[in-house]
Amino acid sequence: MTPPAAPRADARRNRALILAAAGEVFAERGASAATEEVARRAGVAIGTVFRHFPTKDDLLRALMKDLLQRLTDQVSQLAAEGDPATALFEFFTSLVEQAAARKAVVDLLAAAGTDVQVTSAVQALRDGIARLLTRAQQVGAIRADVQVGEVMALLTSTGQGALQGGWDRELQGRALAVIFSGLRAAGPARSSG
Repeated sequence: MTPPAAPRADARRNRALILAAAGEVFAERGASAATEEVARRAGVAIGTVFRHFPTKDDLLRALMKDLLQRLTDQVSQLAAEGDPATALFEFFTSLVEQAAARKAVVDLLAAAGTDVQVTSAVQALRDGIARLLTRAQQVGAIRADVQVGEVMALLTSTGQGALQGGWDRELQGRALAVIFSGLRAAGPARSSG
C-alpha cells in the first residue's frame, strides 16, 4: 500500500495565504469580519477557505497556533544567530508589539470560548526563551538571579497588558524600558561580536 501523499504545494500555499489574510482581516474588523472577506483578501474561493478551516473557530485556532509557531521560530533564530546581550530584549519587544496588534484575534477566541490547546507550542517557546536568558546571563547582559519563570511571567503580563490595553508604541517603549532596567545586570554587558 502506498503511503498517503504529502499535501500539494498549492494547498500549502493556499493555507498560508488564508492565514495571512485572516490575520489582517480579523485585526482590522474584529468579530464582524466575514470569512468571505478572508477569501477575497487571500485571492482564493470561499470553498477553499472552508476546505482548510470548516468554521471560523477553526480558522482562529489555526491563527493562534501559527502565531505561536512564528514566535518559537523567532526565539530559535535569535538563540542561534542573535547577539546574546540583546536577543532576549529584542524578542520581548517583538512580542509586545505583536500582542498589541493581535488584540482582535485573541478577543474573538475569548468571545467564542475557543480552546486553542497550545501546551506543546508554549513549552517549545519557554525552552527557547530559557536559551536566550542563559546566553544573556553568560555575557553579563541580564542579572544572574533572573530565572526563566520570572521572564515568562513578565512576558505574559506585559503581552496581556499590550493586548488588552491596545498599547501604542510610546507606552510599549516606556513599559519595556522599566522591565529591561530591572532585568539588566549592573555594568556594561559584553557583546558577542
